[in-house]
Amino acid sequence: MTLPAEVVRSESFGQSGAPSPVDRFGVWLSGRRIRHETRSLRGKRVADIGCGFNATFARSIIGEAEAVTLVDVALSDDMKSRRSVTALEGVLPDVLQRIEDDSQDVVLCMSVLEHLWDPEIALVHFRRVLRPGGICLVNVPTWRGKRLLEFSAFRLGLSPAEEMDDHKQYYDPKDLWPLLVRAGFVPHAIRCHRHKFGLNTFARCGVDH
Repeated sequence: MTLPAEVVRSESFGQSGAPSPVDRFGVWLSGRRIRHETRSLRGKRVADIGCGFNATFARSIIGEAEAVTLVDVALSDDMKSRRSVTALEGVLPDVLQRIEDDSQDVVLCMSVLEHLWDPEIALVHFRRVLRPGGICLVNVPTWRGKRLLEFSAFRLGLSPAEEMDDHKQYYDPKDLWPLLVRAGFVPHAIRCHRHKFGLNTFARCGVDH
């Protein structure tokens, strides 16, 4: 028996069409949570990992953040042309090697880890690129969220089915927390809990030194 090869994602989220209302609501909720955790991003260097083709959240901080690094399989031309933006196109987590050590104040990874075959490698890179005092914010769907997401996609047609079929894993806090520790984040600097009505797990990981 021949084992199936790992399928490599060829498009960014939102590249082939406008996000659904369900997806837009999720992006809005994530944006609110990011703002709550970071307060101000003025003067910060921010990396948005798996930002989506149109980098919706990153657009809202252009002009506030000192610099923004966008990472995804493909990025829109208008975002790539922004003066304060470094655009890195490629497959995760390999493309993360192109970000310098200790170069970012904030790393964002919203609804991305569940699409990766090697999430631990990505998390190791997040820790590597953060400066002392920096923070990493991670959002992933929970196992409870799996049921709603698949119902929305496969039964109601309100979410893209191909996104659900690309999921490799779901994460309750007990699933995500050990991965964060193995990536190099120390337990006292990790806050990991459910949010979005229990449909997602959110983690805030700080770097002391």
